[in-house]
Amino acid sequence: MEKTINAIVDGGKATSGPPLGPALGPMGINAGQVVAKINEATKDFAGMKVPVRVIVDTEKKSFRVEVGTPPTAELVKKEAGIEKGAGNREAPAGNLSLEQLVKIAKSKKNSLGKDVKATLKEVCGTCVSLGMTVDGKNPKDVMREISEGKHDSLLKG
Repeated sequence: MEKTINAIVDGGKATSGPPLGPALGPMGINAGQVVAKINEATKDFAGMKVPVRVIVDTEKKSFRVEVGTPPTAELVKKEAGIEKGAGNREAPAGNLSLEQLVKIAKSKKNSLGKDVKATLKEVCGTCVSLGMTVDGKNPKDVMREISEGKHDSLLKG
């Protein structure tokens, strides 16, 4: 029988404390091994919150780890080199190029967008929420340009 544990961990810094340790203990699984596997799988997301799923086979006492994609806001902040968005909206929190947004959009595995173009607009929306600019422009203007097809050449490949 399989049981699943869903958790959000710091990339590369999961611990055997809550929420993982207490959930794994009763299943007879070595929490240290699970944490080591999670940290290895999430090391590229250092400094970001990462969703993970631990699937435990309680009969065989084995497990596997599935790593999700960090939230879009985390990816945008990392790409921009900022810790948080703009609070007062007077000055932008940062600026990203459209090429950087395309890279983020293509990395999103759990997006609700039906294609890269729709996912790119989601990423632009996150920039709006964080008070950022895209190529020095308001992200809403960039979203309009994306809808009009002005940047379709960037989405190929």
